[in-house]
Amino acid sequence: MNAMVRFAFIAACALNLAGCDAINSLFHPAPDIKFAPAGKDYREKPDLARVEHEYPIAVADLQKLTRHNLKNYSQEELDQIYARLTAGPIPDGPFSGDLIFPKGDEGDRRLAEIVGGLPGFALELKLHRVEDLGRLLWKGKVFYRNERLLRNRIEDLALLKAVIEGDPATIQKITVKGKDQWLLFPARLYCGQSLLDSRRESIIIDYFFTDELPGYRQRPDYLAGRNGLKVRDEIRMVRPGLYLGRAYVGRVFLVNFFLHSDEIADRDGPGFQKTGAVKEDCWPGTQTRTAAAGK
Repeated sequence: MNAMVRFAFIAACALNLAGCDAINSLFHPAPDIKFAPAGKDYREKPDLARVEHEYPIAVADLQKLTRHNLKNYSQEELDQIYARLTAGPIPDGPFSGDLIFPKGDEGDRRLAEIVGGLPGFALELKLHRVEDLGRLLWKGKVFYRNERLLRNRIEDLALLKAVIEGDPATIQKITVKGKDQWLLFPARLYCGQSLLDSRRESIIIDYFFTDELPGYRQRPDYLAGRNGLKVRDEIRMVRPGLYLGRAYVGRVFLVNFFLHSDEIADRDGPGFQKTGAVKEDCWPGTQTRTAAAGK
């Protein structure tokens, strides 16, 4: 990308989110994945088992999905992609990530409607946009597979400074790619039923009992737990090193997100691309996933 194109990209993003989305679509076009017809009304939504049977996603198409082009799909399309995935292996180690606001979705408004219901919450954090909270909580994670625990990577404590108790120097840290990051918001990690698609399990990241986990500190960790937002995430693997996730607040769907690890993608990606085979740590359901057959 030359300097002129890069300047145009930055200018468009600064002027208008819609402009940024348009340029993202231009530089990161979405692969031509087939979707079942769906209306806006709940009664017009397709059966997910039928979607998978009639529109299997080929391994070659899964390889084309990236953390950039996933942002170009509508919510219905993201739902149908997620339903055609399996959980894959429970991750281990650090993953980077970001939120996905679907094409045509007013992400800020939805976050404000749900998160704003917690009395004094946004006011206490002095947030200008509730979206800032979401990007803080779901920016990156560290999985401790053997312990079935997870912590969130926080790169900047400034936003949470007003609600952190004790000396910030005592917060556990991790160094990722030479950068120190704080570890907050512990969660349980297990296989469980998806709130979108009950035909097979997803990997669940559960903050409800965060106050019972090692390293918990009342403030700010309570924000995600049973005395706060009651956050529950679930993820499924797109391909090695890339997971598509869904975040819920009090069992109400909030926002999509992705997690990625370049190290795992480089290590396990070539084998998956050849065979479509992947280790499943969670129950894959009775409907056989047809990704490999859909080549």
